[in-house]
Amino acid sequence: MTKEEFAQRIVAMTEVLHRVAWSQLGQAADREDAVQETIRRAWEKRDRLRDERYMQTWVIRILLNVCSTQRRSNARMLPAAYIPAIQQADSRDTPLLDALFALDEKFRLPLQLRYIEGYSAGEVARILGLPEGTVKSRLSRGRDKLRAQLKEEVFDE
Repeated sequence: MTKEEFAQRIVAMTEVLHRVAWSQLGQAADREDAVQETIRRAWEKRDRLRDERYMQTWVIRILLNVCSTQRRSNARMLPAAYIPAIQQADSRDTPLLDALFALDEKFRLPLQLRYIEGYSAGEVARILGLPEGTVKSRLSRGRDKLRAQLKEEVFDE
């Protein structure tokens, strides 16, 4: 793969990278940093990509690792949410998104990759490095948890 082809494919997948980062990190600046760091790492290690067909899977795996590192780094800092003057309402607040983000990452991430990004269960398994059966069970349990949370919200009002 030439440098130009690589760059074109990265540009084509930036929207997906932003959505995956959005599901992993709370702050917009952290998401932007994670996407940029992912692109940098992918560019530097592009010669390690063994099969061009799996480039998107490979890049998303890099992004998930970057997001994980970012979360560990952020755990040592005081979140901006604790500073009242900085709090702002997110225009995307919906019951479904609230319920999705209330899930553990092990359920949230497969649900996002499968239903928001449109990957098959097998592709999600490859991205996350898990057996396909594990991904399918997490999808099922995650859907059940979402369903239960949304029913609670409907009956609480």
